[in-house]
Amino acid sequence: MPETMPETYEDDHALAEQLVRGEIPVPTLINGLSIAALPLLFFFAWRAGERGDFIHVTVLIVVAILLVANSFVYWARRHQALQRRTFITLITFLFFYLALGALEQGAAILWLFAYPPVVFYISSIKVGVGTCLLGLVGVTLLFSPLGSQLFNAPYGNYFGITMTAVLGFEMVCCFLLDLSRRRSKASLLSLARDYEYAAKHDAMTDLANRREGLGALEHEYERYQRNSRSFSVILLDIDHFKGINDTYGHQVGDKMIVMVASQLKTVCRRVDTVSRWGGEEFLVILPETDASQAYQTAERIRSTIAAQTVPSDSGSPISTTVSAGIATICNSASIDRLLQEADDALYEAKSGGRNQVCVHGTPVEVIAD
Repeated sequence: MPETMPETYEDDHALAEQLVRGEIPVPTLINGLSIAALPLLFFFAWRAGERGDFIHVTVLIVVAILLVANSFVYWARRHQALQRRTFITLITFLFFYLALGALEQGAAILWLFAYPPVVFYISSIKVGVGTCLLGLVGVTLLFSPLGSQLFNAPYGNYFGITMTAVLGFEMVCCFLLDLSRRRSKASLLSLARDYEYAAKHDAMTDLANRREGLGALEHEYERYQRNSRSFSVILLDIDHFKGINDTYGHQVGDKMIVMVASQLKTVCRRVDTVSRWGGEEFLVILPETDASQAYQTAERIRSTIAAQTVPSDSGSPISTTVSAGIATICNSASIDRLLQEADDALYEAKSGGRNQVCVHGTPVEVIAD
């Protein structure tokens, strides 16, 4: 049950997602692009300064400073959304300025082709489509007769038509590729979650498997060492299970296991960890539960299972019982010692006639009272 180990489950889940993505984190990419843009901006600012275009120099240097400041703000606050929005705003302004200002005799407008892949990668599909459409409208207006009159840009008609068509084609390609990338990533993440769940759960009962149960036990033991809050475990076994298989067949035996697992999930709390420990053996971990409380839980489990039946091929319903052993952590006992004590109590319940609950080191009469 995932609820039993939220911290461990979330850590493993985050690790699985990180491994599946296999991509550069957006904040790292933005910081890298900002650093890579600095020498280019300063180079073009120097070139503009040689021509005496000090407005261009000022704008390019201010944009460079703001890009660096955006990275520093992210490092200080770790606010990914703010960093992403600021970066998109800055590069949108920069590319529009390169196009309208006709830097490098108008050749700087070619940097617009770098805009669609960057925006689609670091933002959502909705933002990518919106900004690219805005950019395409802006470029179309720039190359129109009205744009030529307003901005007096040194672009010919043939260049304007070609530039608009190629840029629009690139935007469509970037949209389709990014959509495919996102769908593939979502599919891989879904597969990773399914694989992770299957690795931690028993296929027949949907309970935590032995490995996950042991992990939950170790997690609870570490918590006990930190805050000295005791916990208990219940080790229970289906009585005469081999006889059920031999008499009614393994199919009925499997139904019996599923029925017991279902009742365990019903009776136990959400904070408890229920795992299939072996073939017909189950382990229940009860956080912050003493021996008396654990005994009450085990008795509810025993009586509930005893009242259930499963169908058989003969038409007659089959019932079963369980025996349970309880052990409570104390005096910093190890996990192995705790499990051995629970197993000893289970053996005592089996040898005492089955269909009963025994508590390690404590007479049942004392617990019941």
